[in-house]
Amino acid sequence: MPTVFVRVFKTPGLRKKILFTLGILLLFRLGQNVPVPGVDYRYVTQCIKGVDGGGLFGLINTFSGGALLQLTIFALGITPYITASIILQLLTVVIPRLEALKKEGQAGTAKITQYTRYLTLGLAVLQGAALVAKAQSGGLFPTCQFRTQIVPDASIFQTSVMVITMTAGTALVMWLGELITDRGIGNGMSILMFTSLAASFPANLGGIKESGKILGGWGEFAIVIVVGLCMVCLVVFVEQAQRRIPVQYAKRMIGRRSYGGTSTYIPLKVNQAGVTPVIFASSLLSIPSLIDLGGNSASGWARWIATNLARGDQPIYLTLYFLLIVFFAFFYVSISFTPKEIADNMTKRGGFIPGIRAGRPTADYLGYVLNRITWPGALYLGLIALVPTAALVLFNGSNFPFGGTSILIIVSVGLETVKQIESQLQQRNYEGFLR
Repeated sequence: MPTVFVRVFKTPGLRKKILFTLGILLLFRLGQNVPVPGVDYRYVTQCIKGVDGGGLFGLINTFSGGALLQLTIFALGITPYITASIILQLLTVVIPRLEALKKEGQAGTAKITQYTRYLTLGLAVLQGAALVAKAQSGGLFPTCQFRTQIVPDASIFQTSVMVITMTAGTALVMWLGELITDRGIGNGMSILMFTSLAASFPANLGGIKESGKILGGWGEFAIVIVVGLCMVCLVVFVEQAQRRIPVQYAKRMIGRRSYGGTSTYIPLKVNQAGVTPVIFASSLLSIPSLIDLGGNSASGWARWIATNLARGDQPIYLTLYFLLIVFFAFFYVSISFTPKEIADNMTKRGGFIPGIRAGRPTADYLGYVLNRITWPGALYLGLIALVPTAALVLFNGSNFPFGGTSILIIVSVGLETVKQIESQLQQRNYEGFLR
């Protein structure tokens, strides 16, 4: 393995891309530790010690590498961009104009990307305003005695400065991600998300070691490492699992040449939806808690929301979370993979599935297979997303570093990045990254 890394850095073009990517990541991590103007960082440091990682902003804080609860300029991270991308992808199915742009090729894709940027800024303003209001009211750290002193100045001017700073930070993060995509290695947004998630691992592991009681904390530490490795193996196995549907193309004579006659397959992944259902479910469950930002309402429904939906360790929250993940897994797969369109494209190119008639029977068969393999994928997502909650109970509220969503994203991004490095090495007549 060391010789492989040496070979990577001996390739001039690849070395330049990797060093550029590392430089962008260093700048990104620096921005995640610069507080927003108007925040008293002394009280933030005191209040953040008692956070268990759950609650309204738990998932967003995980994606931001802990920058959200620290109220830094990159507090929102890439979450607005992810949300905007998912919304545009869903609207493409509903709005004919967006669907037409998607079919126009590179020009249409560039236009949709521009819409995504505008929507990202709009979402950043809304999320930034909600976060600032939550911090000013003391709801960001409800159990901390200094919660109302984190943002001492609650004037309109100071609030506007904080929201604008967070929005500008989101725009800068979006630009950094696009720079990595254009001039670095891998998908920029995925690499930034990977960095945010991996950055919280050392501190969380240290917290488990300090709060542990077995063998001075080393017992819990070893258990977490073993569980983490098992989860990595599970995620790698499921993410690589796919059902390959064979496709045969008939021979066609064009002039004096024969075309077609090849065999290929349609790869249907078990987890076709990726991590999107988890993000959607978390976002939807956060809406009721946003209604009462201060958390001081005496109404019955507000108390019920604060009791059952404001924290991620309540039975009602966990049940709704699991069911929503399963629902969005099927919903996302149904709009991202259309069996009828695949069947029509196969018919136009003279392709068919052996034993299945072309046209409507092929579409029905693809839909049947897709529904069958989506069930285990949806249940897998639902169960693996609940791992952090179970770990919080087992380890007395300590942040569990190997959460299901975190491992899912880290493994997926890692595999894709390694594949890209390997392909670039093979293009230069070198051995691959993996042997």
